[in-house]
Amino acid sequence: MIVTYNWLKEFVECDLSTQELGDLLTMLGLEVEGVREVGGGLDQVVVAVVEERRKHPNADKLSLCKVNNGREILDIVCGAQNFTAGDKVALAQIGAVLPGDFKIKRSKIRGEESCGMLCSERELGLSAESEGIMILPSDLPLGVPLFDALGLKDTIFEIGLTPNRADCLSVIGVAREIAAKLGKRITYPGHAVVESGEPVTQKATVIVEDPELCPRYTARFISGCSIGPSPAWLVRRLEAVGMRSINNVVDVTNYVLMEYGHPLHAFDADLLENSTIVVRRATDGEVFTTLDGQQRTLTAGDLTIRDGARSVALAGIMGGENSEIRDTTTNILLESAYFNPSAIRRTAKRLGLHTESSHRFERGADVAIVTRALDRAAALLAELAGGTVAAGIIDVYPTPVSHRTIRFRVDRCNALLGVELSANEMKALFHHLEFTTVTVEPGIIDVTVPTFRVDLEREIDLVEEVARLNGYDRIETTMPRARVFSDRPTKHQRMERRCRDLMVGQGFNEVITFSFMAPGALDRMMLGPEDGRRSVVALRNPLVDEQAVMRTTLLPGLLEAASRNLNYRSLDLRLFELRRVYLRVEGEQLPNEPLVLAGLMTGRRYPEGWNQEKHPLDFYDVKGVVEAVLDAFSVSGASYSSDDTDVFYHPGKSCTVKCGDLILGSLGELHPDVQDNFGIDQPVFYFELNFERLLSAARAASAVVPPSRFPDTFRDIAILVADETPAADIVRCIDGLRIREIESAAVFDLYKGVHVPEGKKSIAVRVRYRSTEKTLSDDEVSPLHQKVVDSLVAKLGATIR
Repeated sequence: MIVTYNWLKEFVECDLSTQELGDLLTMLGLEVEGVREVGGGLDQVVVAVVEERRKHPNADKLSLCKVNNGREILDIVCGAQNFTAGDKVALAQIGAVLPGDFKIKRSKIRGEESCGMLCSERELGLSAESEGIMILPSDLPLGVPLFDALGLKDTIFEIGLTPNRADCLSVIGVAREIAAKLGKRITYPGHAVVESGEPVTQKATVIVEDPELCPRYTARFISGCSIGPSPAWLVRRLEAVGMRSINNVVDVTNYVLMEYGHPLHAFDADLLENSTIVVRRATDGEVFTTLDGQQRTLTAGDLTIRDGARSVALAGIMGGENSEIRDTTTNILLESAYFNPSAIRRTAKRLGLHTESSHRFERGADVAIVTRALDRAAALLAELAGGTVAAGIIDVYPTPVSHRTIRFRVDRCNALLGVELSANEMKALFHHLEFTTVTVEPGIIDVTVPTFRVDLEREIDLVEEVARLNGYDRIETTMPRARVFSDRPTKHQRMERRCRDLMVGQGFNEVITFSFMAPGALDRMMLGPEDGRRSVVALRNPLVDEQAVMRTTLLPGLLEAASRNLNYRSLDLRLFELRRVYLRVEGEQLPNEPLVLAGLMTGRRYPEGWNQEKHPLDFYDVKGVVEAVLDAFSVSGASYSSDDTDVFYHPGKSCTVKCGDLILGSLGELHPDVQDNFGIDQPVFYFELNFERLLSAARAASAVVPPSRFPDTFRDIAILVADETPAADIVRCIDGLRIREIESAAVFDLYKGVHVPEGKKSIAVRVRYRSTEKTLSDDEVSPLHQKVVDSLVAKLGATIR
């Protein structure tokens, strides 16, 4: 945003230096990115009068002039043709330095001495183009510096605004901030509109078909206008803020745009069918030519301004070539409206068309200033273009916007800022910002925010306003107050680290996947419609559709990570993740968030090498990993059941992990269809364990038992049991005898085939015996072993082979 100091002074009394004003604006949050002096260093350019002009003896296009600067008469050689003797001109005296670091020196031009230069507006940096030298008003005193005589000396501030400060995209908006900080009242421009003739409703008709995208549309009709160049003051003011002069009508709309921050548009009323305006969405595929001569293809989401037959403007962005102001224009329909910011932003972004108007509408214009800006422009048009303003305003405003009221707590503000301001002091600051306040009770204020502050929505926004206006530099430095926390990890954190270390020791790599997933991932897992994991927590504003819901299982993320790695030819993978999943609970506002350990394995058992056989991973590898985890956390009595396993596992190659009646998790080979759904064409083994349940099933630390100094002895048992009898039941049966001398019992062989009856299997178990007091003899071991055999026969129906 570019503003000039002189323009600001028209609305707020301010005598600060350039440096002081720049610092004040920056401390208000309006960062000054650049300062430029207009007329600075040009004190040697003065008002002078041409006393005599005659032809140069050695050049047809040059003149010899006698120029009076009020102190002396100088000889000047000039090439311009637009002046005569008696004209007052801008004289750059010897020693003057013009824009572009052009220094004026005494010189000879075609043999004649020249003691200065008569300047044009372009040479003085007052305009981009100019024809001939400046001809000044005849009443200006001689010898006075030009910029002082014309009041052109000014300071231009370039302000970097954050997107939320749409209210400062105008000179009045910046002046309002200065006035608030200085505790002064802003003076708004007067714009009494002289109306005459027929009512505007007989001149034009406005129909708003989409009030959601255009909540308010106002218009005035000005007839009998004369299109021509703008006066010098208007041209210079627009050029000072970076805008190019077009003609008096367009310049007025741009002037009000910069002054009030509200975009306007002027239509040639004679080019509108029946002087009718219809605000509605475009037709899909409609082609429209904008003022810049570009043809643009519109969609049904674009809002247009139309007459009775066609589009004449892209609402809030740019007018149409078919209704622009021409040199022959006499009747004008002047538009001032408020458009939905999101709609303007979408259209401007899609078309790649960013204008001063769209810039302001995208950030949020002031719906209440619509008629004020319209009247200001109408009054200027009547003055500068000689038009007659029809009586009345067309104002289509079906649902007026109410002012926002925010509850504000004084103590809360003081606590956040570290200041001690009273309620009255804060109310005074709010009044400077043109907010209204009502004291609800001591320390609590209802603050009503004006419509031009679209960025203020919550109490914390008002706290920021207090900080800005009171002064960030007045907030004293205080030491932070906080409880001292121990850097010692909690028990749960230590268990998590232990688990991660264990998995890394097992050859796994940890992955960290998004907490979000695509809803379709559950379909690829083949989960049934009644599966609880389908009750997901949906995101209100997902970044992408593939991350629209919170994950209810870690499997999709691990499979996608595996698929990516397999595509890179990393065929031997061991991945794990220890993260939370999010399970919706019926009737609860927040989901359940259990911590889950999940691991995935695929490829070969051992890395490729000359001394390693190429054994593929199988079910027992993933089971071994789970057993290692259970053992590391001292979970005893775990059992594995093939009943009721998840549908994403391979039937018959998966099981549920339990500790008593507590389900800890599951493991197994994934279903081939699931692997295909994730683009994987080799067997994948997976496990997942509920980490919270795992910790709850863990035993307390066992007492330290010194190793026995005596040798062990072992006995093997080969038994026939039913096919459905798990091997773990055999080991559990032996451990249940609580025989102190039994050190361990382990299955070392499984056989089915010849000499084994149908429906049976042969299992061999090795039982080790050891005493801590002596070496056991066979006579001592035999009765103990017999108890083992008898127990297996009695409890499991085993047959000794």
